[in-house]
Amino acid sequence: MRKILPILSLALVVGMTTGCKEEKKSNIIITEKPKPVTPKKPQKMGDYEQSVKVEWMGNPYTVETKLTACDSLPMINDGANQYFDNVIVLRIVRPDGSVFYSHKFTKRDFDKCLTDNYRKNGALLGIVYVKSDSDYLYFAASVGSPDKSSDEYIPLVLKVHRLGNISVEMDTMLDTADGEEEDEV
Repeated sequence: MRKILPILSLALVVGMTTGCKEEKKSNIIITEKPKPVTPKKPQKMGDYEQSVKVEWMGNPYTVETKLTACDSLPMINDGANQYFDNVIVLRIVRPDGSVFYSHKFTKRDFDKCLTDNYRKNGALLGIVYVKSDSDYLYFAASVGSPDKSSDEYIPLVLKVHRLGNISVEMDTMLDTADGEEEDEV
């Protein structure tokens, strides 16, 4: 017992000195360096031109559309990216080469048919020729999300009268698989 008592005492003293020692705290914090966020440049949705020969009022007319990004219009923000809004020049040319109708369209031309969200965050996406009758040339127009992968848009009908007046309204016709149109249910 005499030999065990000094050994236990020594172990107790060593245990108390090492166990009660204050732990050093490190002031070093290891993290990843944040990558600087580089602002993305405003994107263009893509310029295009189209020229279509059409028969109207017994004569051949040429319908020309030209879409271009416009840096003077307010930018459009879809939450992740900024986009330039578009302008579309629509020209209807007579058989003799004179211009029957010409107008530079912006999203503002379709304001009465747009919701507040599309007025603020939508872009003018396109105007394309659809058909003609004895009084009108019919065009499909759309204002919607500038993101090419999105299918969110408001379909519109733009009509040009034979006297040069235009009208714009919501497109209430549904396209069907066989190409015929039916009233919306």
